Amino acid sequence: MDKIVLVKKDFINSRIDRWIKRNICSVPQGLIEKSLRNKNVTVNKLKVKSSYKLKINDIIYLNNFNPRSNNLSKKKKYIPSKRDIKDSETFIVEDNENFCVINKPYGLAVQGGSKIKKNLVDLITKNPIFLNSKPFIVHRTDKETSGILIIAKNRKYAQLLTSLFRIRKVHKTYLSICYGEMEKTKGIFDGDLIRYDKDKKLSERAITNYKVLDKNTNATLLILNPITGRKHQIRKQLFSNGFPVIGDSKYNFPENKINKNKNLMLHAYSIKFMINEKKYEYTVNVPDYFKKMLLTKRLTLFKNSGPTGQDGVVNVIVISTNPFFSNNSVPILYTNPKSQIFCGISGSYIVLQTFSIFFSIVISIINLLTP
Repeated sequence: MDKIVLVKKDFINSRIDRWIKRNICSVPQGLIEKSLRNKNVTVNKLKVKSSYKLKINDIIYLNNFNPRSNNLSKKKKYIPSKRDIKDSETFIVEDNENFCVINKPYGLAVQGGSKIKKNLVDLITKNPIFLNSKPFIVHRTDKETSGILIIAKNRKYAQLLTSLFRIRKVHKTYLSICYGEMEKTKGIFDGDLIRYDKDKKLSERAITNYKVLDKNTNATLLILNPITGRKHQIRKQLFSNGFPVIGDSKYNFPENKINKNKNLMLHAYSIKFMINEKKYEYTVNVPDYFKKMLLTKRLTLFKNSGPTGQDGVVNVIVISTNPFFSNNSVPILYTNPKSQIFCGISGSYIVLQTFSIFFSIVISIINLLTP
């Protein structure tokens, strides 16, 4: 049942969240924030923030606000099994005393919620690497997106890494397979993206550098570097430009949803940043379903890049370190140094073999002509 309260002079300039705690019951701050966002608590029938200061004769509306009921349910608690914990060990790419690098699989949410049970945070918390610490999330990746993720292991590095992301000193690259053949070989997506915060329409500028690695009439393989960090940024930008990501059930054309792919072809491939003048750079290979799609669409991850694995994908790709982008803001791609050495040796061997065959033919002709 709804309840209406008229603010009296005793509570003038009191914050709405503190008023709730004093006059209703002791409620966790997070639950109050959620109640205000969902309009379970409004002032003068308007949505307000928790910092809103009450005025004389303000009317507080409590709409289905019952902190002890399940209407404002907390996120479901996920208790990982021993097998899940064991499997999570394969996610770990790097582990040190300050942070760890995770290769997040497709379909695993970073954090839990009211509709999400299984999540990376609850799973990784039980991992032995967090025996004497707890995970701090410093950035996020979509549930459907696979790939690299940094998790801090202490508050100091959580604040440090968060600040690096905020001032855009962390460089991430993504690999994506999208529908259609893109005409331009490189460029920049720069425009406003629309999102909704409940009833409020927001417009945010989003910038992403991209380069085409391979393409045909059916699909295009891209490497992308988002400069800004908007929600679903790459997926929205590719869709708005007419090249939706294969496997995207949200941002796609109806005809593509008929032959729906289970997995989203968007992979967070590499990340690099600098702390105390020390460079950190990590890469994770694309998952098997991504490799299979490359073969299906007859795409090559990196052309002319030396020997490849059985799946036709180069195992290691090194991206130019500093600067991250060339003057035209497009990634400069290099092959694995071992591949380059192999190619050099192979090329030299072929030249020597050709010269040896030619020399043998000349000697044979001379012998025939000699009486």
